[in-house]
Amino acid sequence: MRRALLLLVLVLLAGCSQRYSAPGLGDQEDPALSGNGRLLVSVVDRGGRRSLRLVERSTGRELPLPGLRQGQPHRSPSLSWTGRYLAFIRQRGTRPEAVLLDRLSGRLQPLALPNDRLPERLSLAPDGQQLAVQVLRRGQLDLELFRLPGLEPDLPAGAPLP
Repeated sequence: MRRALLLLVLVLLAGCSQRYSAPGLGDQEDPALSGNGRLLVSVVDRGGRRSLRLVERSTGRELPLPGLRQGQPHRSPSLSWTGRYLAFIRQRGTRPEAVLLDRLSGRLQPLALPNDRLPERLSLAPDGQQLAVQVLRRGQLDLELFRLPGLEPDLPAGAPLP
């Protein structure tokens, strides 16, 4: 009985330690999944510059990111439910800038922050209607929440519109 219990515990522990690995993802940083879990975006080093890579998890296929300049440093990606919207921080000159990309239309929309605030990290709501931004202001970290009006909600299939 004791031996069977020990064997069961070992099997359960071995199952907990297994790691999921999608094909072709390699070493990447700052990963974020779409709400439905189909897409994975992460930061990769391409020629000494940090850029974004969007991958379909089931196939490992890299998806295009229209409107992104690949040589421009990027960080802190966040995806909406289906991955239609991608929020991230890019370096624009000497300042970081929070940006929202609508992958369906290819439209890139910078988020206007007051001059004394620098975006550090961000998180997009699954429906794409709000963005939480950690900002650095006068040496202090703060959290600000922004509504994103005018965007079509990114909802799971069959979900009622708000």
